[in-house]
Amino acid sequence: MSGNKNLQNANKAKKDEFYTQLCDIENELRYYTAHFKDKVVLCNCDDPRKSNFFHYFAYNFERLGLKRLITTCYKNQDSDLFSSHESEKAVYLIYDGDKNGNRIPDPEEIGIHELQGDGDFRSAECIELLKQADIVVTNPPFSLFREYVAQLIEYNKKFLIIGNVNAITYKEIFPLIKNNQIWLGASIHSGDRKFCVPDNYKLNAATCGIDENGNKFIRVKGVRWFTNLDYKELHEELILYKRYTPEEYPKYDNFDAINVDVTTHIPFDYDGYIGVPITFLDKYCPEQFDIIRFRKGNDGRDLQINNKCPYFRIIIKRKQP
Repeated sequence: MSGNKNLQNANKAKKDEFYTQLCDIENELRYYTAHFKDKVVLCNCDDPRKSNFFHYFAYNFERLGLKRLITTCYKNQDSDLFSSHESEKAVYLIYDGDKNGNRIPDPEEIGIHELQGDGDFRSAECIELLKQADIVVTNPPFSLFREYVAQLIEYNKKFLIIGNVNAITYKEIFPLIKNNQIWLGASIHSGDRKFCVPDNYKLNAATCGIDENGNKFIRVKGVRWFTNLDYKELHEELILYKRYTPEEYPKYDNFDAINVDVTTHIPFDYDGYIGVPITFLDKYCPEQFDIIRFRKGNDGRDLQINNKCPYFRIIIKRKQP
């Protein structure tokens, strides 16, 4: 069973207790330092007293120049990271920075407040906290990714969140990518990532294990950061070196575009429509390419070559032939 299979099973069971490693948070957040000065940050899908998102922002509060940090949890009043989520009420934490000069978020500096409900991000009281935030940073439930992103867009929030790369293919998500309302983050472009899981999670795959601290984990393939925060590397154009030939780049049966199987093999001398894998978005530069459409040909069916469908393709076009 692969890491993706574990994720699929979790989605089916609506068990989304995958906890992001601090190293993955640190590796991504270093690209966005300038965005956080004087901002209120909300982490609204966390067990706040042990959350690595809360840890990162609390310990870097002064360095980033934050105004406030708010963290909420779902059905949890326990300080245990892997609680059973059986409490009908939850808590949220507010941290306004260091007060005693030791530059450490001490317990007495962190305000703990009860929520009336269970802490679901869709609840009215959690939406009120969302309205206070400038930037949302968290790992939302993968099974609720569509709904979670829709809420961020509705309330016009800046965000940096973790999801599966296949979210690109969702009909609710791709139009946002096409319109440059969402793009992929800077630090993860391939491979798998390790997520901690609860003690009662069954380790039944080669991608599972126990780390040096005794925490259970799984490795999940296809993880990406999704964001609408700008960063310098987003605007670095892809260097193209291959020439177009009809033999190497066949056209689709049902759309006037050539097929490219590897993003780095996009020909530099072709000015028409080009079909590329969804992983093209790891190297996408909005100044270099337009995103035209996803997956379907003129007949409404999946793109085909000689009556065979390659895996999902994004149709793009170079902006400056």
